Amino acid sequence: MTLSIAHPTEAASPMRGLLPLWVGVGVYALFLVAGNRLLIDPDTLWQVTVGQWIIDHRAVPETDIYSFTMRGQPWISTQWLAQIAYAKAYAVAGWSGPVVLADGAIAATFVLLARILSRRLAEGTTLVFVAAALALMVPHLLARPHVLAMPVMVMWVGGLIDAADRRAAPSFWLLPLMALWGNLHGGFVFGLALIAPIGFDAVLNADTKARKSLVLWWTAFAAAALAASCCTPYGWNSLLASKKILDLGGTLPLLYEWRAAQFDSIGPLEICLLLGLGLALLRGVRLPPMRIVLLLGLVHMALAQTRSAEILALIAPLLLAAPLAKQIGGNEGNDAEAAAASPMRGLLVASVAAFLVAGTVAYAAVHPFRPHPHSAPVAAVAELKKFNLTRVFNNYDFGGFLIANGVAPFIDGRTELYGEKFFVDQHTAVTLSRPDNLFRMLDEYRVEATLLRTEDPAAKLLDHMDGWRKVYSDDIATIHVRESGAMHAVAPAVDPNTN
Repeated sequence: MTLSIAHPTEAASPMRGLLPLWVGVGVYALFLVAGNRLLIDPDTLWQVTVGQWIIDHRAVPETDIYSFTMRGQPWISTQWLAQIAYAKAYAVAGWSGPVVLADGAIAATFVLLARILSRRLAEGTTLVFVAAALALMVPHLLARPHVLAMPVMVMWVGGLIDAADRRAAPSFWLLPLMALWGNLHGGFVFGLALIAPIGFDAVLNADTKARKSLVLWWTAFAAAALAASCCTPYGWNSLLASKKILDLGGTLPLLYEWRAAQFDSIGPLEICLLLGLGLALLRGVRLPPMRIVLLLGLVHMALAQTRSAEILALIAPLLLAAPLAKQIGGNEGNDAEAAAASPMRGLLVASVAAFLVAGTVAYAAVHPFRPHPHSAPVAAVAELKKFNLTRVFNNYDFGGFLIANGVAPFIDGRTELYGEKFFVDQHTAVTLSRPDNLFRMLDEYRVEATLLRTEDPAAKLLDHMDGWRKVYSDDIATIHVRESGAMHAVAPAVDPNTN
């Protein structure tokens, strides 16, 4: 007869492994309280507007219908599904809707990250990775389509890496994730690009006899994933649209999220890189060759483009989990999986969910959410609409608010539509780094009014330009209208008899 002995710690296991739940609760509460921060990006405004247009017309856009400079030019929205989600959320709950939707996606991302890591690593190590990821991602956590795609990215990459850890082919059940990602955000191209190096890592570490079969399976999966990514209203044109963004060249350094990392003051990226380097030197961490290549590639991307810090934050821990578990110790016993069916656990999760829903409703009732005034010049646009003008030269950040308010912008956040030259010319016009571009664009596009930030150099110059009259100004925006009789200076008289 066999006698089974249950240890006290094992008896308590049904309530262990709840770290992902508490991580999700903490992250959700944090961004709910800081909800207005999710609305600081002007792109959120036009994303909601485009989503509502898609709902109303039961079609996706093929050409620009918003600006007066590019109207009728080819333009597709590879983020159409996310835009519909934001538009629906806004229709239901005002700006609280997009905030809660984005907050939920952010929390789900960290729940998934913590869950995958905790299968391999101790809870303390998992928390370190989660905290580092949160610090790196905060600047780019906004109510925009990429946030809704982040949980999908974690599941997709997690599935690929899990297959590589098992020296196996990835499950074809991952393919619906790629189809979903392809309709949520253009970043799906990166997910496709990861198949080759992760697959090579799996093949490189597999038994020699199994390598040929593994290569065939990964190749078949890559082909199927490419086909799945084209399951969008635009087909393979979604791939070409993503390429247009990468071809913007000189435009990208002028956009904050595409700029290279700055180290003039210490920040989260520098701290994480230094601590990671210190840990590797202290513990002698060893990684398989392809994991090193992938990790260095992610670091390079984060240094080259600020927005790529979130990719480093989410994917690097997934790459490191299995190798680190072998070297610094991992999660023995897999308590998280063992406790999955506990009735007490299910009751706790349901109670927490109910509490979050009630808390969200109560907080939103007393703390209304709204876009940040920095990119939403409410009073200025209300004044501008009184003039009933149709050709307005605007600051880039105001484009989204103009679209949302039915005013055709000169330029907005759809940078791939306008192209590198147009964007750079407009930027140099507003900053007066090329004043001739300002004069040329005002005349070439027969601009009737300007809506610029009050501190913009171009706005200050227009204060003194004949033919332009200031009609409104506040701390955020200033409006000038074209008026032939507006004179700000009189040329000095010249005496022809004076030598």
